[in-house]
Amino acid sequence: MSRRLLAGLAAAAALSLSGCGSSGAPARSAATVPTPGPAPPAAPASPPAAASPSAAAPSSSAPAAATTGRYVFPVVGPASYAHSHHDYPAADIIAACGLTVVSPVDGTVLEVTRVDTWTKQVNSGASRGGLSVSILGADGARYYLSHFSSVDAGVDPGVRLTAGQPIAKVGRTGDAGACHTHFGLSPACAKTGDWWIRRGVLFPWPYLDAWRADQAMSPAADLAAWQAQHGCPKKATVDP
Repeated sequence: MSRRLLAGLAAAAALSLSGCGSSGAPARSAATVPTPGPAPPAAPASPPAAASPSAAAPSSSAPAAATTGRYVFPVVGPASYAHSHHDYPAADIIAACGLTVVSPVDGTVLEVTRVDTWTKQVNSGASRGGLSVSILGADGARYYLSHFSSVDAGVDPGVRLTAGQPIAKVGRTGDAGACHTHFGLSPACAKTGDWWIRRGVLFPWPYLDAWRADQAMSPAADLAAWQAQHGCPKKATVDP
């Protein structure tokens, strides 16, 4: 091979090893992975829908039906009573003689009996209660208490009383075999003289139960209903 030919071959090999014939851009030794940028912020959440006005319940329940004044259990001290009574609706509050009896209600004295005129021979319904007091309550109901051993001074017809005010002492006057206080509820009707109504037309024990538990409970509505049905009888129909 001539020297001129060998020189040509050497020049061609050098060109091939140098990368000639490419686009001329420098080659990169390795692919560069771009570093990811921070994630775009999340889209803001939709604002909550405005609460529609609601008919909320009142903060407190409606007030209970109003009562007139206070109500007090009528005997101070140990006492008991049944949920029954002989012949007509009333309550016999069994208690020791001498215990204090108080007005069960705010009201005005209607009648007072200070002398015991009852006799077994006559046994008149008008005097059977012995010493007694009747009261027209501020609620319009009539309250009758009897068989006292004494009635307090100053407790007279027309005198205003407050619930819990002393009026008498437990006794056994009139037709009473043991110490107790007869307690009757009635519509006012004639207010005085109508003893057959005054002694009681409605069982008092539900009211006595309430008063003993310091709950104000008036018999006025029940007595008005009784009067609407029965009127005001002119004489006793039982146990005359």
